[in-house]
Amino acid sequence: MSLIKDKIDPENLPQHVAIIMDGNGRWAKSRGEERTFGHKNAIDAVRNAINACNEIHIPYLTLYTFSSENWNRPAEEVNTLMNLLVETLLLEAEEIFSKGLRMHVIGNLEKLPSLVKDQLLRVVELTKENTKGNLVLAISYGSQHEILNAVKSISEDVKEGKVDIEDIDEKLFESHLYTKDFPPVDLLIRTSGEIRISNFLLWQIAYAELQFLNVLWPDFSKDIFFQCIVDYQNKERRFGMTGEQIKIQ
Repeated sequence: MSLIKDKIDPENLPQHVAIIMDGNGRWAKSRGEERTFGHKNAIDAVRNAINACNEIHIPYLTLYTFSSENWNRPAEEVNTLMNLLVETLLLEAEEIFSKGLRMHVIGNLEKLPSLVKDQLLRVVELTKENTKGNLVLAISYGSQHEILNAVKSISEDVKEGKVDIEDIDEKLFESHLYTKDFPPVDLLIRTSGEIRISNFLLWQIAYAELQFLNVLWPDFSKDIFFQCIVDYQNKERRFGMTGEQIKIQ
């Protein structure tokens, strides 16, 4: 049993955790291997994150699986990542289903190879009735693209007379995002020691707690995740208010 897990307050859990899974290439390079070796060895870390969320009942986990900018990487690496994604989905689909998790996919799916897209949608369909948690994969995803698409969609509605400009507010805007059915992100974790957001959920992390870990993604464990939750619970979330205001709410 994890001693760190025992420190977690079940009454103060984040509802939505998002993770930038970074460091596969450096992990492989430190072992004298090609970058693709790191990607292949990152699957256990993904399982650890999913299982940790499931164990303490965090309802939403979003994993930054493949960014819109990742298409610019060498073709061999992109092909490896796409093939690995299909293989992993084939292997893990029943496990995801058996845990009662519902899988969602956000991003520009039209850019994906048809085999990858079909496999993703198969697992989404397989798990659509599950209610014990939500696993969100951000694939071919870029937040700036998502925001621009929302602006264009709202502009079309205004042009067609469906929406008045005066009616545009945060709630309406959010209804045009990929994440319209999800709560805002409470905790964003990034591995590898890099301190940047990398075009990930820019709108959704407006008041998220940010944690940047000096751990390469393939070394990410359940205990590391649990420690992130403990650290999150030790923070006072103010949402623009003062500490005194929070205490009297």
